[in-house]
Amino acid sequence: MKKVNIPLHGPSLNIVRRCGPALTGVLQSKFGCEATIEGVDFESDVSFGQLRRPPVDPVKKYSFLLRGGVELSVWKADLTNFKVDAVVNAANEFLKHGGGLAYALSIAGGSRIQKESDDYINKYGHLGTGEAIALDAGRLPCKKIIHAVGPCLIKSPSRADVSGAKWKLEMAIKNILHQVEIHRLQSVAIPAISSGLFNFPLPECAETIVAAVKSYYESSQSHLPQEIRLANHDDITVSEMERACLQLLGPSSSSSSSKGATRSQTPDVQIGKVHLTLKKGKIEEQLTDVIVNTTSPERDLKSGEISRALLERAGYDMQKEIYNVSSTGRLLITNSHKLKCKKVFHTVCLGKWTSQQNATPKQVLFDSVTDCLQNAAKERYKSIAFPAIGTGNLGFDKKEVAAIMTKAVVNFAYNSQTDIDVMFIIYPTDDQTYKAFEDQMVTLQQRPPRPQETGAMMSSPPEYGHRNDSHSSRAPTPQITLGGPSEEPMREAERWLSGLFYKSYSLVNISNNFIQHFGEREHLQLSRLMGKGVVIEEFFEGGHARISVMGKSSEDAVVAGFQVEAMLCNVQEEFVRDEEDAMCEALGEKRVDFERKKVDYSSNEFSNRLSAFKKEGLSIVKVDKVVNPSLKNISDQKATQLGCSTQKMFQLIPAQFCEMVCKIGFHAEYAPPGEAAYGEGIYFAGTVKKAMEVWKEQKEHPKEEYLYFVEAEVLTGKSTRGIPGLILPPPVREDPLLLHDSVSGESDVSVIFSGYQALPTYIITCKRY
Repeated sequence: MKKVNIPLHGPSLNIVRRCGPALTGVLQSKFGCEATIEGVDFESDVSFGQLRRPPVDPVKKYSFLLRGGVELSVWKADLTNFKVDAVVNAANEFLKHGGGLAYALSIAGGSRIQKESDDYINKYGHLGTGEAIALDAGRLPCKKIIHAVGPCLIKSPSRADVSGAKWKLEMAIKNILHQVEIHRLQSVAIPAISSGLFNFPLPECAETIVAAVKSYYESSQSHLPQEIRLANHDDITVSEMERACLQLLGPSSSSSSSKGATRSQTPDVQIGKVHLTLKKGKIEEQLTDVIVNTTSPERDLKSGEISRALLERAGYDMQKEIYNVSSTGRLLITNSHKLKCKKVFHTVCLGKWTSQQNATPKQVLFDSVTDCLQNAAKERYKSIAFPAIGTGNLGFDKKEVAAIMTKAVVNFAYNSQTDIDVMFIIYPTDDQTYKAFEDQMVTLQQRPPRPQETGAMMSSPPEYGHRNDSHSSRAPTPQITLGGPSEEPMREAERWLSGLFYKSYSLVNISNNFIQHFGEREHLQLSRLMGKGVVIEEFFEGGHARISVMGKSSEDAVVAGFQVEAMLCNVQEEFVRDEEDAMCEALGEKRVDFERKKVDYSSNEFSNRLSAFKKEGLSIVKVDKVVNPSLKNISDQKATQLGCSTQKMFQLIPAQFCEMVCKIGFHAEYAPPGEAAYGEGIYFAGTVKKAMEVWKEQKEHPKEEYLYFVEAEVLTGKSTRGIPGLILPPPVREDPLLLHDSVSGESDVSVIFSGYQALPTYIITCKRY
């Protein structure tokens, strides 16, 4: 991964101090760049919804095994980014998430959370005190958000008030745990419901919650989760939860004398941005984004216990697929089929006594684990599960495997700029292998390895476990470090930042047609900004939406501008999710998978495109082939429906929409033309020259260093001349129900009104001579 450092001083330092957390999210969403901010203390007074406090590293304070082996633990953590199967929201009876934890979860999870809540209330009515319901978690890193209504007391309640409300809080906890049971969740994070805004005294609240969890699992004989986490962000609440556990359960332990306790504490360690966990389980049952498998050189999935187990669960289609896939480095990557992951990474390792030129079996194992991690990070997967590779037919000693695989994860962590969960999954009855890996985990927890011990080339080691609050004698230099897969997005991001950091006037203009998707919440956030002395105006002119931000100073304008950009990124992510859901529903699929495959410079695919762009004064920097089976399926169905063939056409789009078009296809919001002379649809040009005319640069904007063309196969079908204002093609003759398939303008311009009539095939990145 390439990196570039941007020093911060003067205005740029003040701006980042005021809105750094929001800025990192914008850089990721707009440019695909991982941004790390060093040497900056962010302002604590951050009331605007999009500016989230810096994430708290999760810290486990206490754990105890209840009857049946359920682990009850106390954590200091931020529920907006806590990685569990479900988080609990302290909700009101109408599920209006306007304040406190509910507001934070709703902002982090996106508009889908409030929408699902409103839909539930409209259908079933309000929730009563003590009730709980599990709904979709939106963009939160969990499967479900469980909305629970705890009792609400008056300010400074009497002892009688608290005593009378206690049973309602107990009922809320039991209904939460019932939702965990219904949805067969393995972990849930429960905050101190009813404390805070609902005025339930914290000590009594903590004791009631702990007692209710203990009581529930003393009598439950059905689904038992792995862990109930009592998680809160502030030290006072965390301390009260820990006190209540010690009082009601006893000292913290990783084992318990409770009758029937069978599960030990799960060892885990944080290494930089990598969260490494060891647990017992069956690899074929994992819910991670990626599952790793070892296969034979012949690609026979019936060879080896792990392969057979995965094949049996996934079905024979995975065997057929692996015979046909091309290798990616050391990996063969297939779809999940009937497994619950997104992808399966198959790697071919050597037996312990096998020889291979330039590589020992140990080195191959190390490299295989590394390749899996790097590919998962590259594709932005958030979790990956490894079995104990090599302890079966390959003949490795269990301790050797544990040491090599752990070393590979640590080495990867030194260079990782992406948050990722890595899991070592050991078969439930294989106690010896588990012990070998457990010893490695204990070593990591007790003594962070030095860079030379891992072969890493980093200048300083990553953080291990919980963040060390001690400071070196010399504070780090304030800077933003951008990391990205290639030079182009980092240069775009750097240029964008520089243009804002060093503005000489207090006006920021943001042009983006997703402004039209702003709803009640976004306009509430804009009004809050205006309450701080910022003037904001929205414009929609000639098919282009724009927000103008005027501040008392250039710093005020830029800070507010970054906040508006963060809102737009959230709206766009929600739009992509909704479109993906619609595509999956239409095709009967679980998810949309796509790839951008870089085309080799020596290939015909690359050379055949050079002359068309050279004529317009452009050099091609790179060509990416878009592979999206879901979009292809829809396009083929549309071609059959229209009874026509496709035409190769072009669209010129901003950099931030390249990933979106690859995943969910074309939409009018991405690239409105300079003049919508033929209707309000999706415009395409037949040549590169015409594309540059249709999407000519705005005079008030500086020339972009890179231009991004999408080459597409477009179904124009029956076409007619377009006119301004059309939102659908006009009818054919006099039949109002029989519409044309598209409209056209002057030579080489076509307009469609359904994105499914165009299939993106290549992203072509160009630079001016």
